[in-house]
Amino acid sequence: MRGLPGPSWGELGRLRVAGRRESKVSNRRRSGWTGGGYSAEELEGLPEAAGAASLACGNPTALATLSPGEVVLDLGSGGGIDVLLSAKRVSPGGKAYGLDMTDEMLELAERNRAEAGAENAHFLKGHIEDIPLPANHVDVVISNCVINLSANKPKVISEAYRVLKSGGRFAVSDMVFLGDKGRLPAELVRSMEAWSGCVSGALEMDEYERLLGEAGFEDVFVEVTHTYGQEFASASGCCGGSDSCGDATVATEVTTEVTLASAFIRGRKPAGRTL
Repeated sequence: MRGLPGPSWGELGRLRVAGRRESKVSNRRRSGWTGGGYSAEELEGLPEAAGAASLACGNPTALATLSPGEVVLDLGSGGGIDVLLSAKRVSPGGKAYGLDMTDEMLELAERNRAEAGAENAHFLKGHIEDIPLPANHVDVVISNCVINLSANKPKVISEAYRVLKSGGRFAVSDMVFLGDKGRLPAELVRSMEAWSGCVSGALEMDEYERLLGEAGFEDVFVEVTHTYGQEFASASGCCGGSDSCGDATVATEVTTEVTLASAFIRGRKPAGRTL
């Protein structure tokens, strides 16, 4: 994301692919970092590369309760797993967009789209802080462990609000801190590995709710799906595996003082509002 003081989304995707090259997509089901993850039925028939490149901490396609005919936008779509799942759910008559900033991830997503035969899936190049779609264009905005990586989260949220239709839904999976993020050790905040581990960029839960409200969303709700304790230092799954979390001792100290959690974050653009 623009201004991100860490590896790019494309680099995070490459880390993920390298770390999971020998794995099957179905192995994701066993990872506690998926925040509920994907069912075997959902993963069946999807290209393995789509799951391997995902930096997931949940399953926003299930959270969003998608319906045929709807238009969906996935922020930070990576290899395209959530776009492909969304395309299935909104068919017939619907469309799923994926937005990513790197050519490498877009090329991978297009290959996965072609392999899956998802004609109603489309991938766009751009920044999640400056979405290349018109206002009032989509019914649902989803994202999977990506917004926490942006250096300008208020802009991401305001852009999501802008492109949503009246009554449209914001339904993302993301990482949050349940406590005072100011207590995080400085070395972890500075760590490039921490960024790829979806850690230091995460918002406090209360701040996430506040930003959504300030952008204009109503019915805002953050549902914690999993908290990470000692397992945080050695867990693999979200954003690249155990080597992505920096120093294990520091990570353990963080989870003792400030709880890290995966969460489903919901909001709705008020009916009758176009701006």
